[in-house]
Amino acid sequence: MNTLKLIGIFTCAVSFYCAACGSAEEEVNRRAAAARATQADNPASAPDGMAIFRQYCVVCHGADGKLALNGAKDLSASTLTLEERINIITNGKKLMTPFNEVLTPEEIKAVAEYTQKFASQK
Repeated sequence: MNTLKLIGIFTCAVSFYCAACGSAEEEVNRRAAAARATQADNPASAPDGMAIFRQYCVVCHGADGKLALNGAKDLSASTLTLEERINIITNGKKLMTPFNEVLTPEEIKAVAEYTQKFASQK
């Protein structure tokens, strides 16, 4: 009888976990679509690298780029060029998520440019 209860609890937990992950991914995709729609409505405005960084990157890199959570690099110690930053943001590296399907190339460049300011704040 206890085994049956454990199987039921495990099944519910796995179902909840799968639903939560799907919801988070849907939320990220919804926000990205909304940002693209806003950009399309006002094509003259450049993407806000700081706002995009705060939305997607702060969790691991921190507001000042020094958090280094989940294997994230300390951006204040980075010597990467703009092109190297764009490549890593676009394609990911190790545990870092690739953002090529979430952000536009213009948004990725804006984030890469924004992250360069952390290197001067050592």
